[in-house]
This record gives sequence, structure tokens and C-alpha cells, in this order.
Amino acid sequence: MNRIDRVSAILIHLQSRRVVRAIEIAERFNISLRTVYRDIKTLEEAGIPIIGEAGIGYSIMDGYKLPPVMFTREEATSFLTAEKFIENLTDISTSRVYKSAMYKIKAILKAADKTLLEEIDNSIAVLKTTNQLRINNKDHLQLLLEGIAKKRVLTIDYFANHNQQHTQRKIEPIGIFYKESYWHLIAFCKMRNDYRDFRVDRINKVLVTDIIYTNKHPTLQNYLNQTANEQSLDLVKILVEKEIYTHLEYQKYYSGFVSEKFIDDKVEMTFLTGSLESFARWFMMFGDKAQIVSPQKLEDRVYALISTMAKKNSTLSHSLLT
Repeated sequence: MNRIDRVSAILIHLQSRRVVRAIEIAERFNISLRTVYRDIKTLEEAGIPIIGEAGIGYSIMDGYKLPPVMFTREEATSFLTAEKFIENLTDISTSRVYKSAMYKIKAILKAADKTLLEEIDNSIAVLKTTNQLRINNKDHLQLLLEGIAKKRVLTIDYFANHNQQHTQRKIEPIGIFYKESYWHLIAFCKMRNDYRDFRVDRINKVLVTDIIYTNKHPTLQNYLNQTANEQSLDLVKILVEKEIYTHLEYQKYYSGFVSEKFIDDKVEMTFLTGSLESFARWFMMFGDKAQIVSPQKLEDRVYALISTMAKKNSTLSHSLLT
């Protein structure tokens, strides 16, 4: 990126946040702090009213109006792609809000880019899974985000799958995340006096109360990192023949897929799994075309399952013959 493009990008970065630290700019553009200071000075000399506070960061003077930001063609098409994901992988209210934002984005695009988006609109598709069809019926995401942003206590009606019970909870929401076709809410549950992971599709009703909570909670990312470290996970390595490998492309992510590398006519796949029992049973679906590298206890469990299966089916075959 040349200096003119970088200085322009820094200006857009400043527009996107209330306060931006110099170190953030340096890390994003892979430049030194000295270069950041020089680029900021260039913007100031161009008449941009930038306020710099030592130890805090840079901000643009409130009320200063900048010309509309122009998007590149690639950026415009990425917005259209994102719209497809949001329409199909979130709820009705979130999709509606994003569509409203897209009208504003399209309003400032060049005519050629507007035409491009119209032409490729039907060439991009995101298909809903059966699970996602159920999730989209729960229009809760915007209410949950409101509670998170305003630090409001939420009252939710929740269906717990493990005991098949409906309960009403008062919670202090921390954040939401999407994993394996489901949206999840991390919140401090007052009933359990602990943090809980609530599947959004199991929340039947959400009420944003007027109560503002003041308890200090970890950020969503810190909470997820902490719980991942606390989980007991087993490292699994298997060798899979290429002819079966393509059939595992989507299933592998549900089994803790981490990485893979091609070795001659096979693929070495690495997983982190929280259940060797579940992994063993999944492995048996294609085990005739694969080999367990490690751990030994996985190999032992697969052998035990095969032995039990062979014994039961041998008994069945004998009874049919007699």
C-alpha cells in the first residue's frame, strides 16, 4: 500500500471509531509508531481536525463532517455476500436492520457498481440448514444485543434440553456467538449464580428490563478462551484415504477438526475432541478407509466397539440360519 492510500485508510479508520490508539493503527497497517505520527500530522495539515490525547488516542472533532466514503468494487460485492449470510443465518429483525443499512450503502455507490450488484445478486446463495430454519423463528438477537449494549438485566423463558424443563431466568448478558449452526448467548444467570451458555433457539421469550447491572464480567472472548482452556480435550490424529476424504469435508467440523496435511495418497487429519466415545463411533462410519495414528485409547475403543458388534451380529446370523 502506497502512502497516499495508507493515509486515506487511516482517515477512514479514524471515522469508524470514537477513539483510536496509535498502536492500533501501527498494527493494522504494519508500520512503526513514528510513521503513524507522521501520517496523522499529514492529515492535520490537510485540515482534518484531529484531537490527540496522550495515553488515550486520536479522535476527529465532534461535529466535523467528512465527505461520503466511497467503496471499491470488491468492498461492494463483499457487502452483498454478507447480506446473504445475515439474511439466512440470523433472525428476522437483524436481517431487516441490515437490509436498511444496505440501502444506504447502495445509495452512495457509483452507477457501475450498483449495476454490478444487481447483476450478481442472483449468483450468490447461502442455504439454510434444518436447524437454521428453526432458529430464524426466534426473533431475539436484536433484543439480546440491546441488553448487552445497555447492560440491562434480561428476563428469558428458557427450555433446558437436558431435563426437558421450561424455566424463567434473570440474566446479565455478556455476548453472543455463532457455532455449528446455532447462535449462543453467554450470560450470568442469577438463578444458577454462575455463567451459562444459552442456545438462542431454546429461548422462547426475551424481556429487556429497566434494571442496569453493575457487576464486572469478563469479555466474551476472554470467557470463551477461559472455558476452552478448562475443557478436557483429546488430541486425535487419523490417516484418511483420499477417496473418502471429500465425503468428510463438512462432517469434520462437528468432530473438532483442527488441521490437515496431504501425505502421498492419504490425508493426515488432526482433531481436538471432548468425547473420544463420540469420535470412535463417527470414525467407524469410514474406518475401512482410514487409520488411527493416535491416541491408543481411541484405537482400543474402536476395537472394543467392533468386537461387540461382530459378536452380536454373529449371534444374530447363527439364529437366522438355525
